[in-house]
Amino acid sequence: MAIYWVGDIQGCDAPLARLLDEVAFSPSRDHLIVLGDLVNRGPDSVGVLRRLMALQGSVQCLLGNHDLHALAVAWGFSRTKRLDTLEGLLQAPDKEVLIGWLRQQHLALWSHGVLSVHAGVLPSWTLAQTLSLADEVQAVLRGPDLPHFLAHMYGNEPAAWRDDLTGLDRWRVVVNALTRLRFCAADGTMEFATKDSAAQAPAGFMPWFDVPGRRTADITVAFGHWSTLGWQGRSDIWSLDTGCLWGGCLSAMRQGEDGQRALVQVACAQAQAPG
Repeated sequence: MAIYWVGDIQGCDAPLARLLDEVAFSPSRDHLIVLGDLVNRGPDSVGVLRRLMALQGSVQCLLGNHDLHALAVAWGFSRTKRLDTLEGLLQAPDKEVLIGWLRQQHLALWSHGVLSVHAGVLPSWTLAQTLSLADEVQAVLRGPDLPHFLAHMYGNEPAAWRDDLTGLDRWRVVVNALTRLRFCAADGTMEFATKDSAAQAPAGFMPWFDVPGRRTADITVAFGHWSTLGWQGRSDIWSLDTGCLWGGCLSAMRQGEDGQRALVQVACAQAQAPG
């Protein structure tokens, strides 16, 4: 038995198939955790979703910002953007099944000693709080209030967490942290304009995982979302978005039964100019 944490796929089904073949993935024996951004920008979002759905109980998936965007577009609360490739999903004969499955996925997971999120964790949040807040928003995404939430999901405010936040403001901060975060200030204020590498932090900000006193620093956090960061394999973080969509690699961290870990990568021929 092996566990695999896989970075952003973004509709690149062929590299996902090669990765699963490369590791001889067995649904009856192995387990796959996909770190969000399953769809969009790549050539075959439908193929990715169908492949992951077919794995049934051997896969757990996180929702990334592109997945939430796909939900908002499907429900009519957002328009497609210039580089989006969601037409195949929106016109698929099994669209309702695919979208229905997508909205059931997770915002955070604790499994095999690793906290998995798509983007980041605010420095003031403990492991327990992160999972609790993720569960809270997951219930909204899976329930009858989904349209109301999607209609108000977009926005950068509030820019920081407060325990007294309620309703849409509370849920928006949780979603922004878990699916969009790269840089934040020492007080947890989030910054969303910068998409450069960690070395290009805007003044007064730093990568979320380098904030002093971060309350999840004593565990490993696996995340994607940040292709310009590239692979980082520290004891406290694994960054697994290595730019498959942009012609880089699709990356996975493998953990075997003996606890040994190794990075697995397959090349991706898909090349699209970032935007």
